[in-house]
Amino acid sequence: MKFCKKYNLVILLLISLLLTSCNTGVNTYNNLKDNILKVHFIDVGQGDSILLSFNNHHMLIDSGTLESSDNLIKYLKRNNIKKFDYVLATHPHDDHIGSMKYVIKEFKIENFYAPKIVSEESSFQDMVNYLRIKNLKIKTARNGVIFNLGDMIHCEMLSPIRSTYDNLNNYSAVLKVRYGDISFLFMGDAELESELDILKEKTDVNSTVLKVGHHGSNTSTSELFLKEVSPKIAVISCGKHNMFNHPSKDILKKLIDLDVKIYRTDIDETVVLTTNGKTISKLY
Repeated sequence: MKFCKKYNLVILLLISLLLTSCNTGVNTYNNLKDNILKVHFIDVGQGDSILLSFNNHHMLIDSGTLESSDNLIKYLKRNNIKKFDYVLATHPHDDHIGSMKYVIKEFKIENFYAPKIVSEESSFQDMVNYLRIKNLKIKTARNGVIFNLGDMIHCEMLSPIRSTYDNLNNYSAVLKVRYGDISFLFMGDAELESELDILKEKTDVNSTVLKVGHHGSNTSTSELFLKEVSPKIAVISCGKHNMFNHPSKDILKKLIDLDVKIYRTDIDETVVLTTNGKTISKLY
């Protein structure tokens, strides 16, 4: 009889815990997934596209080429993306904004950032036209812009710093994303001139992960800048057998000499890194 009473008491306690969980909207299984930042370096061939997701908050940096649009949109939808808190078009080159019109068309966007520079390329004109259709204004991407992705992911733009550059690549919006002890530096196609401008600002560029500038071209990732970043991991976004021979052997040697772990989308395809703010690992 006493056994039955104890058994019933355990059942009642379990039911009470389940009801409390339901009433507060807390799900133990979902909690295991909370507070994990996922950074997807999406394989878009010879181009850039990066998805950041944290607690149902999402940001997209660039959209790859026009030819990769179908694969990109499918990838985003497979990851249950319906809305972006932020979209950043680092600079108006086709390999970075080629699919942007489809991103604007398919998803709700709360904030859209791009540097203050125009281009005659059709991808840029299409992007602007679709933004107009959606009644979205372009916020200026520049040094000093700060925002959060959710309540724990700190994002700061380090460039462009000047209002004019001779090379369009140097208008690239460079973004540093920090979560606890882990940080990511996304370089777009920023070249040596932009790197030197950033260093002159005495900005802390030290980062756990470096998205290597300009697909691993030797016009970027100068030795001085790389030493200041001092990454543990480098990701290079480039296409298989691309006509530019990216990444440069010189850049690869610099990274290897510093004992940096290298991932490449032309070899590893889409690379997904996850972090809880203390440690980082490769999901696939």
